[in-house]
Amino acid sequence: MVSKMDYDVIVIGGGPAGITSAIYTARAGLKTLLAEKGLVGGQIALTENIENYPGFESINGQELANKMLAQAKKQGVEHKLLTVKNITGEAEKIVETDEGNLTCKAVILSVGSNPRKLGVPGEDTYEGKGIHYCALCDGVMYKDKIVAVIGGGDAAVKEALYLANLAKKVIVIHRRDELRAEKDHQEDAMAKENIEFIWDTVVTEFIGTKFLEKLKLKNVKTNEESELEVNGSFTYVGHIPATDWVPVDKNKRGYIKVNHELQTSVPGIFAAGDCNEGDIAQIATAVGDGAIAGTSATNYIESLK
Repeated sequence: MVSKMDYDVIVIGGGPAGITSAIYTARAGLKTLLAEKGLVGGQIALTENIENYPGFESINGQELANKMLAQAKKQGVEHKLLTVKNITGEAEKIVETDEGNLTCKAVILSVGSNPRKLGVPGEDTYEGKGIHYCALCDGVMYKDKIVAVIGGGDAAVKEALYLANLAKKVIVIHRRDELRAEKDHQEDAMAKENIEFIWDTVVTEFIGTKFLEKLKLKNVKTNEESELEVNGSFTYVGHIPATDWVPVDKNKRGYIKVNHELQTSVPGIFAAGDCNEGDIAQIATAVGDGAIAGTSATNYIESLK
């Protein structure tokens, strides 16, 4: 039996998976802390409209995140803005944060992922100066201007549709000859008069002076190079799990290895949501992960008695 600690469970990450985990552990009577270093809701908080989450025909992402957090607090979950640096200990978990160490019996990792970069010249130079990764955050800067959207998946097409309501022209640049987004989103994008597509093409360089001015492009089939003048560029080519500091086993891509109970390689540490090995990253699957991780953490703590 472990000694008295600061918390029973510390959930790291305030996205749908983390909030759901916290709701489940709190409802089980466990003292639960939800630690989030930034915006509650994670990626969903940056989404204008969510149309595939059951119970809401359409809802703003930040609004949904706020509803989730309010429900967690009502269940007794404590919420703090903290940056977690490391986790050590065995039966007693020591969670090292920027405001000191906290102790608990179980940890649930819901640290999510960060936008993947292209890794080409000029990308770091013009980040925030024409290069962006969130249309909801920065799209308003490009009202009546010309912007590029790099990518062809759901995120890219949905953000292109959002930008089309602001920008004069949106140019989607995709390395394949067809989109990978949901059919409804593809049809909506194709129907927009101010959305254009450049197929079979990658960006090889971002060019400008103080701010981004143009993109250097290369056709992957013909190797033909060209330049495209734009006022801004938004990149959506996947994500990288934010797990570089996490002391558990991960796969080659950095995603946390878990079993069917979402237990990691370290007893008492669980992982839920976009940071684990799951096949798809959706709000519904994140919430499902949260329910499993919260229940598994509860069972683990019960086993310590």
